[in-house]
Amino acid sequence: MRVLHVIPSISPVRGGPSQAVLAMVKALQAYGVEAEIATTNDNGLSLLNVPLNQRTEYEQVPVWFLPRFSPPLKEFIFSTAITQWLWQYLRNYDIVHNHYIFSYAPTCAGAIARHLRVPYIVRTIGQLSPWALNQSRLKKQVYTFLIEKHNLNCAAAIHCTSASEAEDVRRFGIQTPTITLPLGVNQPSYMPDAKHKLRYLYGIPIETPTVLFLSRLHYKKRPDLLIRSLNLLAVQNYKFHLILAGTGEPDYVKYLKNLTVSLGLASRTSFVGFVMGNDKQLLLQGSDIFVLPSFSENFGIAVAEAMVAGLPVIITPGVQIAPEIAKANAGLIIEGEEDILANAIAQLLTSPNLRQKLGENGQSFANSQYSWSAIAQNLSTVYKSILRIS
Repeated sequence: MRVLHVIPSISPVRGGPSQAVLAMVKALQAYGVEAEIATTNDNGLSLLNVPLNQRTEYEQVPVWFLPRFSPPLKEFIFSTAITQWLWQYLRNYDIVHNHYIFSYAPTCAGAIARHLRVPYIVRTIGQLSPWALNQSRLKKQVYTFLIEKHNLNCAAAIHCTSASEAEDVRRFGIQTPTITLPLGVNQPSYMPDAKHKLRYLYGIPIETPTVLFLSRLHYKKRPDLLIRSLNLLAVQNYKFHLILAGTGEPDYVKYLKNLTVSLGLASRTSFVGFVMGNDKQLLLQGSDIFVLPSFSENFGIAVAEAMVAGLPVIITPGVQIAPEIAKANAGLIIEGEEDILANAIAQLLTSPNLRQKLGENGQSFANSQYSWSAIAQNLSTVYKSILRIS
């Protein structure tokens, strides 16, 4: 069984979806499924320095990189080269797994797959949530009418990562069968002295609790809300240090930095940029609280990573795995308002026992639910079922 995964970009600057598809294909290969990725060389405002038009190993995964048409139009990422490649090679695969909607590469792959009678799955990546549909609303309505609704209705299945995402698919009027499989998280290597190392690295007093935001610095994720909420606590003389880990559009990052200065929080905030590997694990294992007050997340891979590391999480209902986290008593689910978020953070800052309890619950829950090996096994079963009826 040969499976082709199509995604507009696997650049780290594109966030969780890029990380997820690489891990997914790697897990499928370990399970014995012959899986590959077709994508572009997009890297946000720049281009990835990768071989083009040939099968190459990237992050231990076989990938075909095709040149994008520059400059990119947000996540649409047009590429004539990937069109030509799909016409030439897609017939060599048994099934196609598309990631993203309202984007050129997966839309094109769906159309060509239909023409060649190759079954395909679509992972919507949260793009059908009410908040996401309200962004560039008119463009999405036109795109839906002309292309995307037909693309979704003709798919063999829609891959959702939470029950809430599956509900969004139904509300959008799509009758295609859905499969609900979460994403996975790799098990981290334990760093026994992470809290001391983190504080030494960023000059944080040893007794000061750290609040971690680890995601793209994007208005959808609302790091500005987190900063303003912490300002309410600073006025009340709470001790904390905020770490913002991630990259974003230069103007938005500048806005966040200016916000910390204007609120007098600059000395209590560290902007550490994009992190990965041991640097990322140091943040996850060395911090005290993880906060993601996002408007919309279909899964929230960073939330799962925080839980696996034993870090208590505070999230909003827009993170679509929030109901599962609440049921497992693995974090605090709060509305995205300054005073409510401030109160939740204060609750954890003043209660080490509650932090420990939520962290332990979250770690147990994530370890049981977000195993890549189990997800790969389930995906393989789904692929085989689709091929049997195709």
